[in-house]
Amino acid sequence: MLTKLKIKNFAIIEDLEVNFSGGMTCITGETGAGKSILLGGLSLVLGKRADLSNMFDSSRKCIVEAVFQINQYTLKPLFDKYDLDYYDETVLRREILPHGKSRAFVNDTPVNLNLLEKISLNLIDIHSQNDTQTLLENEYQIEVLDALAGNEELLKKYQNTLILFKKLCQRV
Repeated sequence: MLTKLKIKNFAIIEDLEVNFSGGMTCITGETGAGKSILLGGLSLVLGKRADLSNMFDSSRKCIVEAVFQINQYTLKPLFDKYDLDYYDETVLRREILPHGKSRAFVNDTPVNLNLLEKISLNLIDIHSQNDTQTLLENEYQIEVLDALAGNEELLKKYQNTLILFKKLCQRV
């Protein structure tokens, strides 16, 4: 769950910190209020391509930092696979330097953008007004409900039982 987003020197944002509480967050507002800029900063820290024209002050670096509470996700194996420090509160940071070079970090460990994006895919879902099709799919709804209900162990037990059942059926 995203708990905090810090943005410095991005688009029209000189310095901003937003704290999020539990549950779903919906960002609304009038045209020009900055919704897209906020999401642009979030996308940047999640591994999307950087654009120097989006810097508030082109002589200073842009920093976007997102803090996630990840203890309810099963990400430790992914962190172990890539030799990253695992903490319940994980910080993703992206820096765009004035000359255009980009750096990315997970818990202060430098990572490439591919790894940053791979990790971020497990952390957050961003939906816009045109993304309603996925929300209507039964498989997606069940996946969300299982995640919210904490059914991971129950699902593993069911999958193992189903595998055993199929093996037994093949013997008959």
